[in-house]
Amino acid sequence: MKVESSPDSYIGSVAGGPQKAAEQRPTAGAEAAAAGVAAPRAQPAGVQVTLSSATREVSAAGSAGSEVFNAEKVEAMKLAIANDTFQVNAEAIADKMLSNAAEMLGAVGGSGAAKA
Repeated sequence: MKVESSPDSYIGSVAGGPQKAAEQRPTAGAEAAAAGVAAPRAQPAGVQVTLSSATREVSAAGSAGSEVFNAEKVEAMKLAIANDTFQVNAEAIADKMLSNAAEMLGAVGGSGAAKA
């Protein structure tokens, strides 16, 4: 089955993504210019977000001197993988997965106490 991707079809208009769809639509400025009216100045799109003081504190504490990853450790792991000497600690991975699952279930279940 062949699907046509013509610009006048819905699929054709979204197949190229937002850029392609925007290229096909005339802008408000172009419409206003065609009508001989000055177009209003466009405001940047977006939403203003305000963080609570607690969130700002946690964010500042988390970024104070701590890196997201250890570059030396990453390079050592790359070298071990390239040399076929990298060993996976399946027990540690399983323990961490169980810990994360228990944490998530506790967060979803509330206090974590058994419900009657």
